[in-house]
Amino acid sequence: MKIRRTAGLAAAVAVAALALSACGGGSGAEESTEPSADGASTGIVLEWGGEPQNPLVPTNTNEVQGGKILDLVFSGLVYYDASGEAHNEVAESIETTDAQNYTITLKKGWTFTNGEPVTAKSFVDAWNFGAKLSNAQLSSYFFEPIEGFSYDEDTELTGLKVVDDTTFTVKLTQPESDFPLRLGYSAFYPLPEAAFTDMAAFGENPIGNGPYQLEADGAWEHNVQIALVPNKDYSGDRAAQNGGVTIKFYETLESAYNDLLAGQLDILDNVPDSAYGTFESELGDRAVNQPAAIFQSFTIPQNLEHFSGEEGNLRRQAISLAIDRDQITETIFQGTRTPAKDFTSPVIAGWSDKIKGSDVLKYDPEKAKKLWAQADAISPYTGTFTIGYNTDGGHQAWVDAVTNGLRNTLGISAEGNPYATFKELRGDVTARTITGAFRSGWQADYPGLFNFLGPLYGTGAGSNDGDYSSAEVDKLLAEGSAASSVDEANAVYDKVQELLFQDLPAVPLWYANATGGSADTVSNVEFGWNSVPLLYQVHKD
Repeated sequence: MKIRRTAGLAAAVAVAALALSACGGGSGAEESTEPSADGASTGIVLEWGGEPQNPLVPTNTNEVQGGKILDLVFSGLVYYDASGEAHNEVAESIETTDAQNYTITLKKGWTFTNGEPVTAKSFVDAWNFGAKLSNAQLSSYFFEPIEGFSYDEDTELTGLKVVDDTTFTVKLTQPESDFPLRLGYSAFYPLPEAAFTDMAAFGENPIGNGPYQLEADGAWEHNVQIALVPNKDYSGDRAAQNGGVTIKFYETLESAYNDLLAGQLDILDNVPDSAYGTFESELGDRAVNQPAAIFQSFTIPQNLEHFSGEEGNLRRQAISLAIDRDQITETIFQGTRTPAKDFTSPVIAGWSDKIKGSDVLKYDPEKAKKLWAQADAISPYTGTFTIGYNTDGGHQAWVDAVTNGLRNTLGISAEGNPYATFKELRGDVTARTITGAFRSGWQADYPGLFNFLGPLYGTGAGSNDGDYSSAEVDKLLAEGSAASSVDEANAVYDKVQELLFQDLPAVPLWYANATGGSADTVSNVEFGWNSVPLLYQVHKD
C-alpha cells in the first residue's frame, strides 16, 4: 500500500490512535421511517457500543468507545475516509516549506452547535488545554512535537500563534512531514469557548461541530446509550444520511449479536467468540470479515514484581515463547485473527515480518522452560500471573487459553483477572492500580508504523500504560519522525521494534480482522480500514 498525497497535506508515516476497547446494556430508540426531501433516509441507526471511560473531552479520550462518539460529534482539520486516506475538513489548507513551520487556514462559515463560530482560536485554545501539564489529559502526548510542550512545567504551546480568525501557525521542535496527517485524531479537535467554563460538565454534554450532535441534555444515559441527531449546520463531506445514530451499550456481545439477528440492532462491529464459526453464514452478504489495522497484545507493567531487570527480561521472553498463537487463532478465532509477527499491522505500508528478534513470537515450550528456570535462579517466582480483561468484550476464551498454556508450560499459577466492563478495566489501568498484566492493543486512525509505536512505547506517552521507558527507543522514534521519506522512516521504526522484541513491554498476540455485520434494516453499510463503521453514510428507511 502506498500513501498518497492529498490537497494541502504532505506524504506521511503516522498519526495518533485510540486504544482497543470492548463494550458494555441495551435500550431501544424511537425512529422515523419517512424519507427526507433530499433523498437521505430518516431512520435512527442503532449501533453497538460501550460506556466511554471518561467524559467526552477530546483530549482526554484515548479509547475506541469514546472515540467513536467524538468522531461523530466533532470535525477536525482533516478526516479519514474508509481506506484511511486523509481529506481536508475544517482546513482549507495546511502549508509548509520546511516541515517544521506550518500555516493552517480554515474554511469560513463553520460553527459549533451552540452558534459559536469555529475559529483559529478554537483550535489553539483546545490544543493548549490538552497540552497543559496541570490538566492531566490522556492525549497530551500528541502535542509533544509543538514548541513549548513540557512534561515538567505548566507551559503554553509557544509554537501556536493566532494570525486571524481563520489562520493560525504551528512551529514544531523539529521537521516532521507527517504532522498534517495526525490532525484528524480527536486530540486535535477544536473546542468552543463554552467548554472552558466547566470542562467536566462539557464532557457530559459536548458541543461539537461535526455531522451529529447530542439529541438533547441527558442524551447520554450512562451505561445504557447515547442518542445523536444530525447537525443541520454541518457543512463538510460527512453529512448524515440518516435521521440519527443511537449507540447502545451492551453488557455482553452475545446479547448484542442476538439483537442484530432479530433486527433489534442495526450494526455490530464486533463478534462474540460463540459466533466466529457461524456469523458469516448467518448474516450472509451483510457479514464483515476484512483486514483492519488492529494489533492485540497484553502488557506486563514495568513495576510488576519479578518482571524488571535481567530476571524480568527472561520471564517476558519465556511467557511469549509459551503461547501457541497458531492454535489459539485457529481454534478460538476461526480465521478472524492472524498470529502477530511484529508490533504493528500487516495492512500498514512498510510492515515487515522479518524484524530481528521476532523469533520470540514462535511457540517453543522447551526454550520457554529454560528461560523461566534461568529467571528462577535469579529470584524464585511466587504468586499468580494474571491477565486483566473485560468480560463485556469477548476476551475470556483467549485469556483462558493463554493462561492455561502458561500453567502447563512454565508450571506456574496463571489465571485471568476479569472486570465486568471495559470502563472498569481501563480505570484501573489508567490509575495504575491493576495488580498484574492486562489486555492491550491498538486500533489506528491512519496507516503508519509510528502510529503503533510512539503512543504506546515512547517515554511518558499517553497510552504507554505499562510505563515502559527506553532512551534509545525515544531517540529512534524522534529520528523516524524527522525522516524525509516514508521508506527512511520505516527503516528507523524497524530498529525500534528490534529493541521492543528485546524488552517486550507488551507481548504481541495477533492481528484482528474487522468482524461484525448489519441487519437487513439498514443499507450502505461500510466498515473503515480501522474496523469502525462509517455511521454517517448508513441509510435506514
